[in-house]
Amino acid sequence: MTTALESGPLLKQNLADRLKDAIVAGRLSPGQRVVEATWAHEFGVAQASVREAINLLIADGFLVKSAGRSARVPRYTQEDVARIYEVRGALEGLAAQLAAAAGADLAGLEAALDGMEQAAVRGEVKGLVESDLAFHLALAEASGNPVLVEMLGRLLRPLFTFVLLRMMETQETTVSWAPDFERHREIIYLIRDSNPAVAGQFVQHCVGRFVASAQAVWWPEARPKRRRRS
Repeated sequence: MTTALESGPLLKQNLADRLKDAIVAGRLSPGQRVVEATWAHEFGVAQASVREAINLLIADGFLVKSAGRSARVPRYTQEDVARIYEVRGALEGLAAQLAAAAGADLAGLEAALDGMEQAAVRGEVKGLVESDLAFHLALAEASGNPVLVEMLGRLLRPLFTFVLLRMMETQETTVSWAPDFERHREIIYLIRDSNPAVAGQFVQHCVGRFVASAQAVWWPEARPKRRRRS
């Protein structure tokens, strides 16, 4: 029987945090199903409590679920990532354009960029990815368009979970992100001080650069090989 404690919000969040730690630690691999009964047994709680925790992680993007199927850890192919970034570039470009036109408050973007730089100095991959996600969610919020906020949230949270897992799998460090900090800073500057259309175009361009940099690290075998000069 499920007790009041087992169904309470504190336990649900605690279980979600423990499952998240298992994902980050690699105990749950990209694409792997999360079996409720297995984790209920490990945590010593009712299966319904694990289900509630899984639903929290789905909402946060740490897990994904298709209709009629079990929740699983996000996994994308190189082609999936390219397609997602195409859509992401268009949506974030629109968000930047709307934010620039409205003269939006950009404090959230500035705070997230500070968090990225501090995490990079400390070599904290998880902190860097979380701060980068916060930057792009803040950009969505700055658009002032709730539909755009929801769409980008649904797109970005699973994507950044995959980014974190892929970085850990490939042992990528925070050093490789250094060139991106200046681009993030330029995004803030252009939204604040430039023509909205220019800001939107620049953000869309940056998203294309972000995916190119990531793919060069994650799938180096896919990079075009240079011809030898004769």
